Amino acid sequence: MTTFEIEPGKLFIGGQWREAADGARTEVVDPSRGAVVTTVAAAGAADVDAAVRAAREAYDGGAWSGLSGRERGRILHRVAELIRENADEIAQLESLDVGKPITLCHAVDVTNAANDYEHFAALAHSLHGANRDTPMNAVAYTRHEPLGVVAAITPFNFPLILAGSKIAPALAAGNTIVHKPADETPLSALFMAKLLQEAGVPDGVVNVVTGTGPVAGDALLRHPGVDKVAFTGSTAVGRHAASVAGEALKPVTVELGGNAAHVVFEDADLEKAVGAVIKGFVFNTGQFCMGGPRLLVARSVYSTMLGILADAVPGVPVGDPRQPETVVGPMAGEKHLKKVEEYVDLARKEGGRIVCGGERLDLDGGYYYKPTVIADLPNDSRVVQEEVFGPVLTVQPFDSEDEAVALANSTPYGLASGIQTTNLARAHRVADRLQAGIVWINDWAMLDPAVPFGGVKDSGFGREYGPEAFAAYTKVKSVVASLG
Repeated sequence: MTTFEIEPGKLFIGGQWREAADGARTEVVDPSRGAVVTTVAAAGAADVDAAVRAAREAYDGGAWSGLSGRERGRILHRVAELIRENADEIAQLESLDVGKPITLCHAVDVTNAANDYEHFAALAHSLHGANRDTPMNAVAYTRHEPLGVVAAITPFNFPLILAGSKIAPALAAGNTIVHKPADETPLSALFMAKLLQEAGVPDGVVNVVTGTGPVAGDALLRHPGVDKVAFTGSTAVGRHAASVAGEALKPVTVELGGNAAHVVFEDADLEKAVGAVIKGFVFNTGQFCMGGPRLLVARSVYSTMLGILADAVPGVPVGDPRQPETVVGPMAGEKHLKKVEEYVDLARKEGGRIVCGGERLDLDGGYYYKPTVIADLPNDSRVVQEEVFGPVLTVQPFDSEDEAVALANSTPYGLASGIQTTNLARAHRVADRLQAGIVWINDWAMLDPAVPFGGVKDSGFGREYGPEAFAAYTKVKSVVASLG
């Protein structure tokens, strides 16, 4: 197992650690205790410019794009190996930084990050075009080429996974990267910068600039040296990112907010369904854009489901993320905790009935909130229509399949959705009608790097994962050679 000396107070530019040009720093807080654990450099426009220039020099010099796809794949395979070799250290960093339960970090974050690099390593040497049959007296074919410098901007809730879902396919296709992680959760990004270097990624190919969104993030979005923007975050900021990229005619992928409906039909296996329902709204403390915070239940089993949830949800282990039995940790920051409190207070004002939870959990000064189930809210409630982004579940009844679909599609979002039924024909029929980028049947959060995900409506556009993501980091060139 390799041990790296991480320098979290510095930026990683051109293969070197350096201070921000103006010496600015920002704090990193342990959300389980509300205490500052370290500080990192807060990049300014000059630092972002240096990072983009380093990425451009590496790209133009062919240090990475000039390698064969097979050689890039070999290096990315080594990245996956190093992630697994350093799993304990990475999991501890992610748990400290985000407040994730350590068991979740191992089982989900570290595992999926390694799988990301492994999957796209395999695709790296499958980058090929196609011959095209035409009536012309010519040979015509297409080539897939890298785009150039990619700006990857990632959120606080899944720092490791959502960085890998952008960096791995971008590198596999031959691009270079400037990564701006969320200001609250930068530690795994800095660790991965050193790990990528250790794996053999040349200097300047991956650069990491920590700092705030309004300063470092906006400077990166607007930099003329960036050829593509890949953004995950809130819908509001995503609109801004897409607007800036569009103004400059740059390709952009935006994976944004979600407010998924989880539909339980009367023929569902309730014992299995309730496990998926709970996982859908408490996973990652509800800070999951593809979580299932809206539960729609057939009226004939509505009271039964509420009773099961009232009994089961208070028993979900909430507490210190470092303890292996913990399932729900703290919110990632105080502002996120306050947002959840405000929404639950609003639910009470809008006539909602708190079935369980509905309050903070006082523990070690951390940002904990009890998993909360709310019934009796009207569909036009803000708590139903908006993204709460915490461990809060609203429950609504429906009387028909058509009504269930209408309720599920009634919000501005369309990232994920779920169906619980034992009727195979119904499962596929309803899946066809749901406005979402991914639909799960009889479970929740089944994700793999081979399966694309992304949004429709206010949840964004473009896809992460799968060959669809790989293709999005390339441009197509046509070559037509006359034979006459």
